[in-house]
Amino acid sequence: MSTLFLRTLREDPADAELASHRLLVRAGYIRRAAPGIYTWLPLGLRVLGKIEQVVREEMTATGAQEVHFPALLPREPYESTGRWSDYGPNLFRLRDRRENDYLLAPTHEEMFTLLVKDLYSSYKDLPLTLFQIQTKYRDEARPRAGLLRGREFIMKDAYSFDIDDDGLDRSYQRQRDAYERIFTRLGLDYVIVAATSGAMGGSRSEEFLFPTPAGEDTFVRSPGGYAANVEAAQSAVPEPVDATGLPPAEVRHTPDSTTIETLVAAANELYPRPEGPWTAADTLKNVVLALTHPDGQEELVVVGLPGDREVDLARLAGALEPIEVAPATDEQIATRPELVKGYIGPAAVGPNTAAGDGPDRTALRYLLDPRVVPGTSWITGADEVDKHVFGLVAGRDFTADGTIEAAEVHPGDPAPDGSGPLELARGIEIGHVFALGRKYADALGLSVLDVNGKATTVTMGSYGIGVSRALAAVAENTCDELGLSWPLALAPYHVHVLATGKDQTVFDTAEQLATELEAAGVEVLYDDRVKVSAGVKFADAELLGMPLALVVGRSLADGLVEIRHRSSGEREEVAPEAAVARLVELVRAG
Repeated sequence: MSTLFLRTLREDPADAELASHRLLVRAGYIRRAAPGIYTWLPLGLRVLGKIEQVVREEMTATGAQEVHFPALLPREPYESTGRWSDYGPNLFRLRDRRENDYLLAPTHEEMFTLLVKDLYSSYKDLPLTLFQIQTKYRDEARPRAGLLRGREFIMKDAYSFDIDDDGLDRSYQRQRDAYERIFTRLGLDYVIVAATSGAMGGSRSEEFLFPTPAGEDTFVRSPGGYAANVEAAQSAVPEPVDATGLPPAEVRHTPDSTTIETLVAAANELYPRPEGPWTAADTLKNVVLALTHPDGQEELVVVGLPGDREVDLARLAGALEPIEVAPATDEQIATRPELVKGYIGPAAVGPNTAAGDGPDRTALRYLLDPRVVPGTSWITGADEVDKHVFGLVAGRDFTADGTIEAAEVHPGDPAPDGSGPLELARGIEIGHVFALGRKYADALGLSVLDVNGKATTVTMGSYGIGVSRALAAVAENTCDELGLSWPLALAPYHVHVLATGKDQTVFDTAEQLATELEAAGVEVLYDDRVKVSAGVKFADAELLGMPLALVVGRSLADGLVEIRHRSSGEREEVAPEAAVARLVELVRAG
């Protein structure tokens, strides 16, 4: 340690929110270079290399072969697939001195596709799976949480190429199984959840999440096994209601009722009903949202949902990606005179209005929450100040342009597959698998000749693991109030040897034991610092988090040294001549 490039810090970095972020910086594993960009220091790089090795071993075991692409890529392939614009502001774009457009790759689907197209032409060449471990770039608007949401990060991405959908299914399952083995070897609990495909595209997508309250992703799960990222969670859609015999809708005076709360209060005061008080669940709120399409075109849409729910912008963004979505401003709403703020109803939007509000204007699109099924009766806006419609029946009195999952999920909501009530939890995304299908092969012309000599478009899968993110997840999972605490398989060193004291015999014995451990194949970090107190050495050892420590100090005079177990706090005293054999035994036991 006297020569190791390391400075431990006693104070937390000001921008650190999570324990993993605080401790990785304080322990000298990473160092902030810019917002969302980190330098890897010697200790961090050793852990990263061990995680990469686990990934490589399991990828190779599936038959995948490793390649390595540049991170700086030309615009043209991404233009062909539409992702030059679809990625929006998250894409780092740049130009060279000749004004040619380039990007820093967020993912490499296009390049893998073109590489296979360049070299393979027959069904006999397939199936094929290639992978790389490479640095990726995304221009995060708000980088945070250290390695968990950065602008530069390390990812393993693999791509399968098959002649047909059955082959894709087999490749997908093979990679999915490998991910389970990888995360088990890393000591990470995981939940596999249904997910949206977003700008990646494809017909099927699943995330591997590490459950932790510190996670940035919300997911839902049921006792019966349903699990989905909240963006991909589906609502349990009730059966249509028989509206036969329901009275006609009626416009009623509801003064000063621009919110659901004031509307419910007015309804109960002015129009009480014998079957019980009105609630927010009886109302249909209509929310105006501003969409920005990848080409920059802006659009206002109206989303109708039960009044006891709020719009979840994350779910809405997942449903609409790569379109960006935000609440409409008062100025944007004012551009559409048919929208009476606080009293917006279905009659002014979507297919319920014949022709917008002028010859050059079409009706705003109207999208409904899936729970607003035909036959359900609602209180909703009448498109006039101080007026609402009571008893407006879906399907009878109004329709929509479509449905959309935009409402927040409540704990206790039924799972869509009937497997019980949903609970909400937080997690860190550590892996993602996609059945891409033929999106990229079609766009880039990847086809091979089948057994009959006919050109057939190849079908693809994409499989990503956040390698640097996984390191942060392991740190988050194993740390405690004293510092990091690495599992043996991933620790920078197996054993931290500490010489504590001023007697030269202590240092000579510690050095001899460190040498013997290294000769036995044990990875050793030796704290040989002379003018550093025992207290500082112990604090550093706990902060750095090696799984085992060998303390050579005052007990040496009694013929003993101490072995400390970082995760359990257990301590055992042994004779110096027995220490190496005992530590080798512990390391081999894992």
